[in-house]
Amino acid sequence: MPVVSPEKLVALQQHAEGIRNICILAHVDHGKTSLADALIATNGIISAKLAGKIRYLDSRPDEQLRGITMESSAISLYFSMSRRATAEEDPVQREYLINLIDSPGHVDFSSEVSTASRLCDGALVLVDAVEGVCSQTVTVLRQTWIEHLKPLLVINKIDRLITELKMSATEAYVHLSKLLEQINAVIGSFFQGERMEEDLQWREKVEERVATAAARAHQKVERKVATDAASTASDEVEIMVSNGIDGDFEEMDDEDLYFSPEKNNVIFSSAVDGWAFTMRQFASLYEKKLGIKRSVLEKFLWGDFYLEPRSKRVLGSKHLKGRVLKPMFVQLVLDNIWAAYEATTGGNKGKGDPAMVEKIVKSLSLPIPAHVIRSRDSRALLTAVFSAWLPLSTAVLVSVTENLPSPPIAQASRLPTLINGLPGAKHIDQKLREAVIGTEIEKEAPIVAYVSKMVAVRASELPQNKRKTGGSMTADEARKVARRKRAEIEKAKKAAEEGDLNGVAEALDNTALNGEQELSPEQAEEVEHLIGFARLYSGTLSVGDAVYVLPPKFSPANPHAAPEPQKVTVTGLYLMMGRGLESLTSVPAGVVFGVAGLEGHIFKSGTLCSQLEGSINLAGMNMGSQPIVRVALEPVNPGDLDKMINGMRLLEQSDPCAVYEVLESGEHVILTAGELHLERCLKDLRERFAKCEIQAGEPIVPYRETIVSASEMAAPKEKGLPRGTVVAVTPSKHITVRLRVQPLPAEVCDFLEKSRAAIGQLYAECKAKETTKQEDDPDGETNRDHEATLAHTQPIGSISLSDFKTNLQNTFAEAVPESELWSKVVDNIAAFGPRRTGPNVLIDRTGSCQKFLQEEQGMHESKTEEADVAQQSNSLRVKDFSDKILYAFQLATAQGPLCNEPCQGLSVIVEDVTVAAVSEDETSSGEMLGRLTGEIIKTVRDAIRQGFLDWSPRLLLAMYSCEIQASTEVLGRVYGVITRRRGRIIAESLNEGTPFFTILSVLPVAESFGFSEEIRKRTSGAASPQLVFQGFEMLDEDPYWVPFTEDELEDLGELADKENVAKRYMDKVRVRKGLAVKGQKLVRDAEKQKTLKR
Repeated sequence: MPVVSPEKLVALQQHAEGIRNICILAHVDHGKTSLADALIATNGIISAKLAGKIRYLDSRPDEQLRGITMESSAISLYFSMSRRATAEEDPVQREYLINLIDSPGHVDFSSEVSTASRLCDGALVLVDAVEGVCSQTVTVLRQTWIEHLKPLLVINKIDRLITELKMSATEAYVHLSKLLEQINAVIGSFFQGERMEEDLQWREKVEERVATAAARAHQKVERKVATDAASTASDEVEIMVSNGIDGDFEEMDDEDLYFSPEKNNVIFSSAVDGWAFTMRQFASLYEKKLGIKRSVLEKFLWGDFYLEPRSKRVLGSKHLKGRVLKPMFVQLVLDNIWAAYEATTGGNKGKGDPAMVEKIVKSLSLPIPAHVIRSRDSRALLTAVFSAWLPLSTAVLVSVTENLPSPPIAQASRLPTLINGLPGAKHIDQKLREAVIGTEIEKEAPIVAYVSKMVAVRASELPQNKRKTGGSMTADEARKVARRKRAEIEKAKKAAEEGDLNGVAEALDNTALNGEQELSPEQAEEVEHLIGFARLYSGTLSVGDAVYVLPPKFSPANPHAAPEPQKVTVTGLYLMMGRGLESLTSVPAGVVFGVAGLEGHIFKSGTLCSQLEGSINLAGMNMGSQPIVRVALEPVNPGDLDKMINGMRLLEQSDPCAVYEVLESGEHVILTAGELHLERCLKDLRERFAKCEIQAGEPIVPYRETIVSASEMAAPKEKGLPRGTVVAVTPSKHITVRLRVQPLPAEVCDFLEKSRAAIGQLYAECKAKETTKQEDDPDGETNRDHEATLAHTQPIGSISLSDFKTNLQNTFAEAVPESELWSKVVDNIAAFGPRRTGPNVLIDRTGSCQKFLQEEQGMHESKTEEADVAQQSNSLRVKDFSDKILYAFQLATAQGPLCNEPCQGLSVIVEDVTVAAVSEDETSSGEMLGRLTGEIIKTVRDAIRQGFLDWSPRLLLAMYSCEIQASTEVLGRVYGVITRRRGRIIAESLNEGTPFFTILSVLPVAESFGFSEEIRKRTSGAASPQLVFQGFEMLDEDPYWVPFTEDELEDLGELADKENVAKRYMDKVRVRKGLAVKGQKLVRDAEKQKTLKR
């Protein structure tokens, strides 16, 4: 294939109807990059013979070494085809620009999938024909559903059904049918979940408005006669219901959502062998032979339809009348493919049939040279036959151009829903909204671009810095080099005549063959530049344009809120070509491109807009996998600390999922999604960003602390009081606090954990209202700040305070139906913790603390009255210490007593707070309050910890959900590794039609390091796990347990021969944090210690 010039691709960017922005999504090792190779080979970038082997878009050395994709890569491809509008007309050639993005399939790099999908309009979803639907397959299908991408299904690796599983064509058809049903079942679950949610929202609106109508009618009851009013109420409610309020619930047809081969949205392929086909291709082949129109034949090639040999009629399953016929898909499609494999590679016989190959080539009129047909290399012969008969690139690219939408069509259908769900959508400029939805490319149109991530590129790889290699110099360049070399040679001759040998050596050293001076090691160090990976939705962006950079929290409701967006000048535009970049001067709407000049202005993602007032913020996405693995880093040479810090900041910007933190202890910590992601980040730090030796500590695994009511617990520490009750007195004896620590019901804890975002939103609204009431600004600036705060914190699908209270009350009622302790508890909640959003509650029974979930009726007036009373009196009141108690609660839940890890599932009930009277001789109340602040914070914090330890404490372990596909031979070894690492098997299922089992298990994150490598070693590479963080799970073992009963002492002894796993985890964290470890012996049997020499 001839190489397509960049100028040709740039020219195609001006025609938005011919552009297709697509991404390739799949589970790991399902053939994404091999498929991309076949498409790249059509543009002459790589040889067609090397497609599937060279892995062109895997540009990193570690990607090539491991054989998996770690970063999403983009490339622009040219494709043209001829089509007839009707049978009588001449074919018209159409040219297309395919912007292709290859994304990773490993779960550690799910964030790369999110960044790729937001830039595209369609997706190629690959599924392995043998492995079927895997965990990441469901994830990428959900991603296409959320982003409203139109997917094309590619069932890849069909050759494995022939070569590995030795299936017949009929068995393969049954297997593919079941696989298609599984994939459609996943799509159906998304649709069903969405419709159930919409139905619930519609019913809630109906009930709310019916209740409003009934309330209005009830008010009329008080004014009129009861009988007349009752009829009025019923009539009004009936009228409201009969009118439908919002109309009847609209049912939606889901027929177009599913994959079906007769719709040509399913491609059957083998990327490694270079072939693929759709129903349309085979319908075209058999159209003349069977005398059936192609459009009709497409509908019957898949499904329970059979071809009668004599009459060549298509029969349904009902009309077989006992005859045994093969389905048309088997008879006309799969049998031919199986025959080609048997003729070339021999199939089950192990030896090919040259006569059959010649017959196939002749019958299909394939342009294959004679020397290739006579070749003894069966793989080369197989590839030659299929590439000439069913070329992979043709089937895929034709399906892409015909079934996936162009940017104008996709933006008109996708963006209205996306824009309406954005924060501050009502404040978006109407002209800007229309320009984005209409994909306007005029120079005067407003510019809107979305930057999904920042890509680190070496300075030498930028087009302006690349040296011309292998190309001829121009005449002017040759003359300049010649003059410089002559001057240097003359200088060397003069030095030789003068006898200065050092001068000769210096002159010759400075003379380079290419006329350039050798750079010093410091100059030779390559600088990393950050290039924005972006998609332009409206307008035309040119080099030198000044645009506003909108951060992810920007809201058009208050465009000038801090931090105010900055205007940045675009310094470069690039065409993404896989391993290289090509310079551009301008980019029209609908194109995926690279943009320079944003370094230091965009952190991870953002929006570029030509205007600030009424602008649109497209940033914000679901990252898929959250960083869970923390590792502390330090340079080997302490002098390289600044290098390491700058490198970590650069890494954080260029990686969508990596997070850089500095702990209170001063440790520099990096958070990653998993072990493989951590390895890649460390490699990038050492070789690209920091360029210094860095050593990593042991992974820091998060834990949670909680309490339970166990059967065997020590007696309460406060005799005569309920368990968990603590009466604490400050050191100065001025304040006495009585509080009680209780474990929260598990259902309530789960509800609060899922409602973190809603609690954070409610807290931000509460703080904004307080600020608005306290500050009386005549210019109205406070109101604008209040609106901005609400806009920043209000997520899509926000919840009101009353709804949250109702849901929480219902959860308490379901968890503990008849309990005096939890009755009316919601109205007394003063705070959540830690960080004000966690699954712990502070319940105030004294009335001293402001209630977090209290409606704001009369709050401002009561506060004003209290302030007046406080000014008149000089005494301390309980309410003066309410904020200190809240702060102590946050401290206690942020660092539990076991190992200073966050707490979960605690309820702290403040039962009484007593303040001793201040005598006249003592200092004023203001000075006393300042002195007592630290005392009460420390006292309440320690009291909560003491109440915590009155119960049976437990550790919550971070857990991975693990999915492994393994054959029967290695199943026992997989089980052994999982059990050895304290994992638990949840389910095991045999993939029907294959010898593979799918094993689902859970594994502690603390035991997962080295797990993947051990699995591969034990199974000789036959199994590879996928680990996804799924939350925290309780380890039902008291870390402070020691044997104390006679039976336990008799069985285990005083030292407890049975290992306390919870204590081991707890002690490990305490050692890392520098806390005291109870019972730790540094030296044991010192007289028996041996020297190193022995």
